[in-house]
Amino acid sequence: MNRAEIIDTAESVLKSAGFDVSQRCCSRPSCFDVVVRRKTQLAFIRAHENIGNISYMDASELKTLSTSLSATSLLVGEKTRRKPLEDDTVYSRYGIYAITSSTLEDIVVRGNNPLVDASPGGYYVRLDSEKIRKQRQKLGLSVGKLAEMTGISRRTIYGYEKEMAKASVSAAYNLEYVLGMPLVQGIDVFQRPPNQDRGWIAKAKRLINLQHCLRSIEKKLSKFNIFMAHVKRAPFDFIAKSQKGQVNIIGGVAANNERNLEQRVEEIVSVGKVVNAQPVLIAGKERAKNNNITCIERKELEKINNLDDLLDLL
Repeated sequence: MNRAEIIDTAESVLKSAGFDVSQRCCSRPSCFDVVVRRKTQLAFIRAHENIGNISYMDASELKTLSTSLSATSLLVGEKTRRKPLEDDTVYSRYGIYAITSSTLEDIVVRGNNPLVDASPGGYYVRLDSEKIRKQRQKLGLSVGKLAEMTGISRRTIYGYEKEMAKASVSAAYNLEYVLGMPLVQGIDVFQRPPNQDRGWIAKAKRLINLQHCLRSIEKKLSKFNIFMAHVKRAPFDFIAKSQKGQVNIIGGVAANNERNLEQRVEEIVSVGKVVNAQPVLIAGKERAKNNNITCIERKELEKINNLDDLLDLL
């Protein structure tokens, strides 16, 4: 499948599984195609035939977006570099989960999370550490005896029981055979990978563009303890969020005589509905034709003196 067919398939599968799916974002280069939600599951989806071609910039912005909005990022593709992606397997590109269309369908339609994690050096699975420890003790086995019976070192067994190590497929099979129970845990791709949140604020701040308009918006919002992250590859230009939750904005800044502004506004509104954020357009005197977005003139923004004034405009 090519990229267009992959995103078509992903949208169809997600909608059939009861997800709200935003309008496809294509008014300008974007790090994601659609954003989707089902109850507490919220994700930015990027489709690509070859996930090896996803750039570091796109991945970095995807992680900034997902962390800012308490979502996850997910790549859907068919191959990595020259190798096809395998079903029931989770891959990773710059710390973002990547799966095939078939795996996506298996997850959202049938509720079957993939079991195999394709990491550098081979294929691994995640074991239930609590089950290993309790079953070992129930059977009266010491760590040393279990290591002897499975051909796995004591240190590695300790690592499994302390959730400090992933297991090879063969090691997991040996443990399940000796302990007499399933131990492999499925991978929830709608949960962010471990450590993905670490350092995201610093990265997001470095993404803030030095253009005068965005600098002035960021300066104004910071007075009200509202954090703003600039996004270069999305239909919107920034995310603004207050610590106490009064403000949650995805905003666009309109350029003079922008050709695709109306389409971009539709995409901002569509994404805003899915992520539960207020869509806002910062512009000159021109107004968007879409009544579902809040338009704020730059002069109006300059006159705001406190958070209540801003909330009145929203």
